[in-house]
Amino acid sequence: MLDQILCIDDDPITLMLCKKVIIKCAFSNEIITSQNGEEALSYFNNIKTASNQNKVIQHPQLVFLDLNMPVMGGWEFLDYFSSSEFSEFHNIKVVVLSSTIDPEDLQNAKKYPMVIDFLSKPITQSMLEYLKNKME
Repeated sequence: MLDQILCIDDDPITLMLCKKVIIKCAFSNEIITSQNGEEALSYFNNIKTASNQNKVIQHPQLVFLDLNMPVMGGWEFLDYFSSSEFSEFHNIKVVVLSSTIDPEDLQNAKKYPMVIDFLSKPITQSMLEYLKNKME
């Protein structure tokens, strides 16, 4: 079981379903949510600030990321998150969770070393089992 997961999606129903499936499968102890990439980057900046003040703050081991969101979408988030500014978080795995089936998006996801998979919404129990095995 993971300690913490971050779900980044602008759709409250998707976030609610994500939480329900993750809880049902006992996949993570804690689920944090952000409604867009900018909110998620702000969350990681808060962790960095706290650690600079010698406070130990847990950070997610896995991120579920939607691609199409207002304010800051998934690709833009990945561009920022994979930069040296966030290098202390580059061990965090990212799973793109999207409703798109565009082969170009699948190819684009492979450019980011932290992206371990590209799955279609909605998240399911079998997806979590698959990810559990993949991350071991």
